[in-house]
Amino acid sequence: MQAVIQAGGKGTRLRPYTTILPKPLMPVGSKPVLELLLKWLRRNDVHEVYVTTGYLGHLIRSVCGDGRQWGLRIIYTDEREPLGTVGALGLIRQELDDTFLVLNGDVLTDLNLSAFLGKHRSHGGSLTIATTQRSTHMDFGVIETVDGRVVRFREKPSLNQIVSMGIYCMEPEVLDHIPDGVPFGFDDLMVCMMGKRLPVHTFLHQGCWLDIGRVEDFQKAQELGWDEGVPSYETGLLVPEPAE
Repeated sequence: MQAVIQAGGKGTRLRPYTTILPKPLMPVGSKPVLELLLKWLRRNDVHEVYVTTGYLGHLIRSVCGDGRQWGLRIIYTDEREPLGTVGALGLIRQELDDTFLVLNGDVLTDLNLSAFLGKHRSHGGSLTIATTQRSTHMDFGVIETVDGRVVRFREKPSLNQIVSMGIYCMEPEVLDHIPDGVPFGFDDLMVCMMGKRLPVHTFLHQGCWLDIGRVEDFQKAQELGWDEGVPSYETGLLVPEPAE
């Protein structure tokens, strides 16, 4: 199976660190997050990975090379101008001729890719989004009204929502909705597909997921020692990585 890792962003939420390092090379313990992501893909039987680069892409190439050290084949693309979160897929549309994964280059997870792929194939759609639950604490009193009258008041509540993990399973026909050479985000793709009444499915993941682009998640990854193994939120223990 092929995978595409989106690694062209500037990582503005982690500045000033990302002024000298691209976000996928931010260290989690002793290893770059991109190395941990690549090893996770290899453990899940992915052998061919496309890495879309832009900002400081030469550093990513220098660190990861052709991927043979992890039993992978890595092919790079280069964005001369930023193409958005999925626009870079247009650069490799000819190579993506079967079911493929698309991942943000700053995620850490214990998602079971076999289960994710199985769910995707079971509904027969062209796009499945890996999701998880996140709680957001509001620093304000939240008011609900009807015709200008308060019907409910909650003081600084926590709101539970289903969020995208930045991991997608796609069929090649999804590429037909992505234009060439112009910025195009995943939000644009969603609007396009839903506007055409094309089904988009989800897979709910109950395990570990961190978005390293968020300062809080980046710090959490350090605390959990993710570079030494995959943490279990249930036990607080590390599951060691298999030997290379």
